[in-house]
Amino acid sequence: MGTPEFAVPSLDILVQNNYDIIAVVTSTDSYGGRGGKQLIESSIKKYAIEHHIPVLQPTNLKSPGFIEQLKSFEADLQVVVAFRMLPEVVWNMPPLGTFNLHGSLLPRYRGAAPINHAIIQGETETGVTSFKLKHEIDTGDVLLQKKVPVYENDDAGILHDRMMNAGAEVVLETVKLIESGKYTFLKQDDSLATKAPKIFHETCKIDFKKPVDQVYNFIRGLSPYPGAWCVLEGKEIKLLKTKKRMFTDDNEAGTIVTDHKKSLEIKCKDGYIQVISLKPQGKKEMSVIDFLNGNKIVATSII
Repeated sequence: MGTPEFAVPSLDILVQNNYDIIAVVTSTDSYGGRGGKQLIESSIKKYAIEHHIPVLQPTNLKSPGFIEQLKSFEADLQVVVAFRMLPEVVWNMPPLGTFNLHGSLLPRYRGAAPINHAIIQGETETGVTSFKLKHEIDTGDVLLQKKVPVYENDDAGILHDRMMNAGAEVVLETVKLIESGKYTFLKQDDSLATKAPKIFHETCKIDFKKPVDQVYNFIRGLSPYPGAWCVLEGKEIKLLKTKKRMFTDDNEAGTIVTDHKKSLEIKCKDGYIQVISLKPQGKKEMSVIDFLNGNKIVATSII
């Protein structure tokens, strides 16, 4: 059970190791693209069709029709990677249960956006966890964990890909472990839990009054998607690639320093963010040089 690209290597590694994947459950198709006229299928669905695996796309996970269809497959085990919350009737169905792959070292970063929040908080290490599903989200007993380093220049996209591959390895190891019957569960220590809530557009606005380290982590933690943004001369701009420069002066936070040709810097509490690439509203990502060539910056500060 899964939807985005993050889930594909976990499915593929099971297929390549000759496990019998009797069905895939994924999201329904949606329309998007230019004009909203392009039918978009999930990455998992595309993979399943290519490998002749039956695909289920329920709109309601509690509907009697879906439940009966799922029961008819008589699965021994269900594997969940980047999917929706499941009702108990679904996760409690197989004799060997259902396990989920989560993109953090649980109980840290429980929630919908663990990769983003780990970078935003300046972590130098995160990981992936396989755990047995229970009612409360991301609280189930742990089977396996694998640590993944977070490097200073990683953004969420780079870390996503590294964790995607580490996650596939953990999924395979977990299935082998369950298959052997020689495994024990480790209860999560709730006192160590931290949250990684879903990210919304309004929470992606950059606060340049904060220290430059925090601003830098915030920007890379939201890059390339959904993108940390600010308002420059009345227009929203997403900053995607930046560097930090530790330098104190009398300029107020949000002050813009630019040569109008190659350099655009924004003052934070204790240093400057150097913009490398950005995405103006309604346009594609571009280098700061291309942006400055096409835009005359009049404002002396950023909102």
